[in-house]
Amino acid sequence: MSEYDVSTDEAPAGPVPVLAVVGRPNVGKSTLVNRIIGRREAVVEDRPGVTRDRVSYDASWNGRAFTVVDTGGWDPDARGLAERIRAQAEIAVSLADAVLFVVDATVGITDADEAVVKILRKAGKPVVLAANKVDAQHLEGEAYGLWNLGLGEPHPISAAHGRGTGDLLDAVLEALPETPEESYTEVGGPRRIALVGKPNVGKSSLLNRLAGEERVVVDNVAGTTVDPVDELIDLGGDVWRFIDTAGIRKRVKEASGHEYYASLRTAGAIERAEVAVLLIDASQSISEQDLRIVQSVRETGRALVIVFNKWDLVDDERRYYLDREIDRELVQVQWAPRINLTARTGWHIDRLVPALNRAIEGWETRISTGALNAFLGRLVQEHPHPVRGGKQPKILFGTQAQTAPPTFILFTSGKLDAGYERFIERRLREEFGFVGTPIELQVRPREKRKRV
Repeated sequence: MSEYDVSTDEAPAGPVPVLAVVGRPNVGKSTLVNRIIGRREAVVEDRPGVTRDRVSYDASWNGRAFTVVDTGGWDPDARGLAERIRAQAEIAVSLADAVLFVVDATVGITDADEAVVKILRKAGKPVVLAANKVDAQHLEGEAYGLWNLGLGEPHPISAAHGRGTGDLLDAVLEALPETPEESYTEVGGPRRIALVGKPNVGKSSLLNRLAGEERVVVDNVAGTTVDPVDELIDLGGDVWRFIDTAGIRKRVKEASGHEYYASLRTAGAIERAEVAVLLIDASQSISEQDLRIVQSVRETGRALVIVFNKWDLVDDERRYYLDREIDRELVQVQWAPRINLTARTGWHIDRLVPALNRAIEGWETRISTGALNAFLGRLVQEHPHPVRGGKQPKILFGTQAQTAPPTFILFTSGKLDAGYERFIERRLREEFGFVGTPIELQVRPREKRKRV
């Protein structure tokens, strides 16, 4: 389950040491992070500013586990959005046990690099210097000039090709505190909630409001979040794992560059979540992208809560049209709890946890075989399947194969109409609840006996 580990915010000096990866924009930090963790998790593109929040991953080297925190590009003279990205990097350094400072060896020492060094010296944390983009042995001479930073030996590496990363990680382990021999992982872990929606609907604002502090970068520029960001948050006495995802602008096939990989990360976040919280800007019309996300959540079989954010911007006229849009566009997910709130001010934010609990309860509901077949018997007696072509299919037996999501297998004498299957699902919800969860019906018609 632990693709990410964000416990760094809660306990930076915990059993697993923390390594913060910092550097100027576009020096290859996320590429190096992917190399360290052994998989392509951090979004990478040859363009500065793709990473904006601090994102944590589990890693290990030579049998020792540690947490890697990828950060946005650190520009000491930044303003606006870039300034908040720099602030996140500074937070990551303050929480870390050691720092991996990545410099582009082909560019050499810049004024921004020297300014970062001053900040790192003030932090007083052990620093390992990575001279990146040394793709061949004849380029190693370019790394030696980095001795002038005063941070000790520069380690020439190529994050893209893996060259020299083994020696670099050996140096990292020397800088990190020793890991205890035994560590215990909580079985099951916190409930996993994915925050999904179009860009700029307030996902990061909601996460910050729930956390009570600015955990992720928020800006009114669409697409501020790119990587999924995990945060452990205590709400109502329970710890929840919230996953803030990139806004989905378009179909994955139509996306390009970092948008394509961000869309894949968002789909992966939905896969590993238990509940998807879809945020919709209540002041705007429900869009095709919103409906596409709803369909993705249904197909993945995750519980769903729909949040209409920015409710402070909704007047009486907009409310009138929104009610009609909900009836028309969200008819397939009438079972999903809906909440109206304003993440920016915290209005009605207390309604989220009860809705999440209801959705999880519905998602994990199990009906005994006896109760299910008694229900099906009454249903068929009161509303038998229509006769088609002189034949009338009958439900012979039913069983619930699994929960999360609730999946039912119906053994029948023939194929059921799609409309009758929808009728069965609707009556199942009326009888047993199943709030906030899709229901899967699998119909298995009885095979005809072949004549000998």
